[in-house]
Amino acid sequence: MSTPAADLVVVTLAAPDHAGLAAFGTDPWWLVVGKAVAVFAFLVLTVLAAIYLERKILAWMQMRIGPNRVGPMGMLQSLADGVKIALKEGFIPSGVDKPVFMLAPVIAVIPAFMAFAVIPFGPEVSVLGHHTPLQLTDLHVGVLYILAVTSVGVYGIVLAGWSSASTYPLLGGLRSTAQVISYEIAMALSFVGVFLFAGTMSTSGIVAAQSSTWFVFLLLPSFVIYVISMVGETNRAPFDLPEAEGELVGGFHTEYTSLRFAMFMLAEYVNMTTVSALAATLFLGGWQAPLPFSLIGGADSGWWALLWFVIKVWGFLFLFIWLRATLPRLRYDQFMAFGWKVLIPVSLAWVVTIAGARALDNAGHGVLAPVLVLVGVLLGAATVAGYLVRARRGRDATAASELPAFDALAGGFPVPPLPHQRTTEEAGRA
Repeated sequence: MSTPAADLVVVTLAAPDHAGLAAFGTDPWWLVVGKAVAVFAFLVLTVLAAIYLERKILAWMQMRIGPNRVGPMGMLQSLADGVKIALKEGFIPSGVDKPVFMLAPVIAVIPAFMAFAVIPFGPEVSVLGHHTPLQLTDLHVGVLYILAVTSVGVYGIVLAGWSSASTYPLLGGLRSTAQVISYEIAMALSFVGVFLFAGTMSTSGIVAAQSSTWFVFLLLPSFVIYVISMVGETNRAPFDLPEAEGELVGGFHTEYTSLRFAMFMLAEYVNMTTVSALAATLFLGGWQAPLPFSLIGGADSGWWALLWFVIKVWGFLFLFIWLRATLPRLRYDQFMAFGWKVLIPVSLAWVVTIAGARALDNAGHGVLAPVLVLVGVLLGAATVAGYLVRARRGRDATAASELPAFDALAGGFPVPPLPHQRTTEEAGRA
């Protein structure tokens, strides 16, 4: 005979195991201070190295020499530039909102450092007899903390543009606002699959969940979407529309000089390091050793794990540099259309796929990996094909339309035509 208790079916989500969080919050004060100083030093040194290596790698890709005068092979050029810019006059234009103008660089740079507080550098190690993880701290919602903190940093850019009382900085700040709203949606959606697979939002738990298989293999579309979104979030080429030297002079920081300008530069490179570290943590196993080194016992234990983490971070930093040397800047309408019409719809379709495959796997059908790989490949192929067809139709429509001739000198000054316009001179020759 059945009982009410037997007939009752309770459906619950499996509670994530947060036992790893017990390792945090027990360090002595001097160890916490030491970790904070180590994270700060790591970021500052990474910025100095990234600026130098970016100039050298760009020179190599463009068949130039690059920095070669200050220090051996020009390696002290970044340090010399930092000293030079610090000694420049801190000019404040008249008419600016001075308190906001001076506070904006601080708002931009502080969240960039704060976001690194929950990034895991490695497993537990021994420091002067104390066993502690190579991570400043962790939270149950560590990834959401990073999203929140990095979003606050955008206020620095927006306030810098608004407080400058100048047209170009204001346009740069408005572009940055639209850019963050557009691409942060796609970025957040790319995290959903990671949360479903890891069962937690803590960064250390996500790394532990990849001990057998890195999420980049199961969630390849999520990884691609995140990589594109992180370039847009950091205002790097080809998505550097808020700065856009050719059309906005320098964008939001046009009116800034000396250390206040340097703080914006520092925030940009620290944000690049943060999103690179987050990509390594969420999709590439964090500090875990890659193949074939993972086959060696103890390859990612102790301080060795720090080596693999740094290598992965620098792999993404190299990608930033490579993109800058390769791709031209997008038009603003292309940039926004790509975010809203391509990334977000693809992200939503992929999230539905992940949830469905996960439900089938939980029901015991065991089709999780094949379904995700197959759908990921089909989704990527459909996206590329759709984009090419849409571009072809746009070209055909432009060619077929009879647009009136554009008089470049009608206003007394030469104005270049838009891509779909013909000048009167070209129309006459035709």
